[in-house]
Amino acid sequence: MPSVIFPGPEGRLEGRYSPAPRPRAPVAMILHPHPQGGGTMNEQMTQKLFKTFTDRGFATLRFNFRGVGRSQGSFDNGIGELSDAAAALDWVQSIHAEAQTTWVAGVSFGALIGMQLLMRRPEVRGFISIAPPANMYDFSFLAPCPASGIFIQGTADTVVQPSAVQKLVDKLRTQKHITIHHEEIPRANHFFENEQEELMASVDNYLDFRLDPNCPIK
Repeated sequence: MPSVIFPGPEGRLEGRYSPAPRPRAPVAMILHPHPQGGGTMNEQMTQKLFKTFTDRGFATLRFNFRGVGRSQGSFDNGIGELSDAAAALDWVQSIHAEAQTTWVAGVSFGALIGMQLLMRRPEVRGFISIAPPANMYDFSFLAPCPASGIFIQGTADTVVQPSAVQKLVDKLRTQKHITIHHEEIPRANHFFENEQEELMASVDNYLDFRLDPNCPIK
């Protein structure tokens, strides 16, 4: 899991990259929670997502948004962070150009950036959004949402109300040609502090389904 430094819009960005074990392996981008809430690429859920995709043979990158760790720049309310994510994907594609598809997985603020990234990049074919801040940010940019994926939410989350995520899911499910999964983890708070196992079981079950060659979702 080598440490990497690559160019971003405001200077260098710091990441951890696991190269693909085979040509044409898919790419996974892992996006961390809110920088001003202590979010970094070493946050527990971000690391677990990284390991899950790495273990499945993806070329996997997690990185620090601008102003976090050794990444240069300063917090930019999501606008610059989306540019950081796009630059990170460009970098992965420059060294793993054969990838046919890309997945994005994000936690909280990272889920917001991930959903914005998939609107920009048609190669993104799947997403995992954990506790997306649907009550804090306007997700109407998902019009239409171009890829299928899963939203995972804790029922005891006091930062992001489960009802706000349910409303977003209901809206996206009216769209044709995509399939939106939605799971709620009982008793889990915004950080899934005592429900990490249940969270990752949900992620793994969904990936088992989507990565099966016979999966109806392409």
